[in-house]
Amino acid sequence: MSNPSDNAAPPASLSWHRRAAGRARNIKGLRALAERRLPRAIFDFIDGGAEDEVTLRENSSAYGKYRLVPRVLVDVSTVDLKTDILGRQSALPFAIGPTGGAGFVWPRGDLALAKAAEAADIPYALSTTSAVSIEHLRERISTRLWFQSYIFRQRDFTDKLISRAYAADYEALVITVDLPVGGNRERDYRNDFSVPFKFTPRNVLDFALHPEWVYTTLRYGFPSFGNLTNFTPSKDVNAAASSVGRNYASSFNWDDLTRIRDRWSRKLIVKGVVHPADAERLVAMGVDAIVVSNHGGRQLDSGIATVDALPQIVATVNNRAEVFVDGGVRRGSDVFKALALGANAVLLGRASLFGLAGAGAAGAERAVAILQEELVRTMKLCGVTNTTEIERRFLVPASASGHTADE
Repeated sequence: MSNPSDNAAPPASLSWHRRAAGRARNIKGLRALAERRLPRAIFDFIDGGAEDEVTLRENSSAYGKYRLVPRVLVDVSTVDLKTDILGRQSALPFAIGPTGGAGFVWPRGDLALAKAAEAADIPYALSTTSAVSIEHLRERISTRLWFQSYIFRQRDFTDKLISRAYAADYEALVITVDLPVGGNRERDYRNDFSVPFKFTPRNVLDFALHPEWVYTTLRYGFPSFGNLTNFTPSKDVNAAASSVGRNYASSFNWDDLTRIRDRWSRKLIVKGVVHPADAERLVAMGVDAIVVSNHGGRQLDSGIATVDALPQIVATVNNRAEVFVDGGVRRGSDVFKALALGANAVLLGRASLFGLAGAGAAGAERAVAILQEELVRTMKLCGVTNTTEIERRFLVPASASGHTADE
């Protein structure tokens, strides 16, 4: 892609978006800004899930299965959110997780997300399919960086990506293991969205109805994948909507992961785990952290919600590795519940991406600030002064409180 300034956005437009993001009171408000600004095809790409989107919805609604049981008469005038993540202190108990395609929603969107993480003093995970390269990001960001790697059929290319991340001094490697084949994302089909992108009458009309996004995109260049410049896609699979994963290795297995573990001497995170038996095997292998994740409901539909899978994974790991969780986090109270269920930290996905889509770096920073503010308020109202005090005793099942999860 072209190489615009790091603060890529028309000045007048950026000012309006910053003001709008500042007025957003919750993640739902940032999502509305994103939906307003983006063409339908781009918005649905980040917002949608696989097939009937059952897992997508349940990732969020599953948090409603729990009710909070606060304690009172506690001095909560000061609340400490600092949390140890992978042996180092983070200002907040969450990180910005890897989200591919951020460059579609905002020019050099991955850099904007990383700047938001840097401002908040939390880790940032760069996606393989980012608009900026591993090296470009490291040159501009001093905060903790993780690199998320997919496993391509061309294994030598994957090896080169991992070597580049090591040479650029990335703190951790995140291996995504729940994508042996791309999910069936039907919204993409309806919108004629594909990678590589193809212009059709449907999406050209869609773009015409969103001139600000078109102007910004034309000014700074249609995004390409900064880490895949020399990548040659497999020629035995057609490019089509919902085709993320068509070049990924469906043969990737435990032996392959072991070789990566042996080769990568820094922190290794494995993302995409919901079964306790897999967690047990990963701990035995010596991984440093497991992300309880179902890819945000974008791959396998009707899969278990991540917060439902979390307690068993935590019990199985039993403090032998750190456990993170992603999927469906839209409130600070969701972060509180995840920590109470045993997660060491939460990875943000769509929440920060909605902020980015609506207002660039300012929107991503607003998303982090909203969740931080809500978490502080939840902690104070529950009588908790630091994140180490957040435990299961603050939760009961919704049914036990005389309510249902749908109320």
